[in-house]
Amino acid sequence: MELIEYLQSHFYSKEELLSLSSLRQEEFVSYQNALVMPKASYTMVLGLQCHSFFGTHNESHNREFYAKGYVSWLKDLRLQNNPKQIFDLFKTRYTDTIYQLKSIGHSCSDIKMNKGLTTHIESEWKHFIDGTYGLCTKSGLPEDIARKELASIVIKELTKEGNLSRIGLQKLQRAVDLLESASSLFAPHERHKSSRQILIHDIRQQFNLR
Repeated sequence: MELIEYLQSHFYSKEELLSLSSLRQEEFVSYQNALVMPKASYTMVLGLQCHSFFGTHNESHNREFYAKGYVSWLKDLRLQNNPKQIFDLFKTRYTDTIYQLKSIGHSCSDIKMNKGLTTHIESEWKHFIDGTYGLCTKSGLPEDIARKELASIVIKELTKEGNLSRIGLQKLQRAVDLLESASSLFAPHERHKSSRQILIHDIRQQFNLR
């Protein structure tokens, strides 16, 4: 029951998503087939068994759950003319977020966040369409994906150094806070092995952060 409550609280079912987006099932499927709409964040298979005077009846139902931010993504899809424009929208929003974060001090040495950013975003797009980021970020949108990725890299780079200076600890605190702002809570059965546990909770404990 805890899993169902989590999904119902933090995600939209496919039916809810379509209703809120004023979208027909056929349109939604066409977007997914064109690889511009992410797959479900979670798919739940529900088995039902009913007993009565007439005997036992069995049913099975599949329910798909999507990040709540996909309502706005579907609205954006309707304003684009082709898959390239949609990818370019994702790329622009991701890139702008990275530059904005760098301008306020969230920097790293990893090449994929610097000279290799364009190639990295192409890889991120594939994970986005596969539904990965609908699961592990709050909104599933490019901005949260960029925040999560940059914050994760900064945390890993800083914690490799072992003993950190006061400035290093301050930078680590800001990166952990940034990651928390973008990360989902994760489903109950996933939390102990999630990036939220490893890069937020464990790091806070290890370095005595807030």
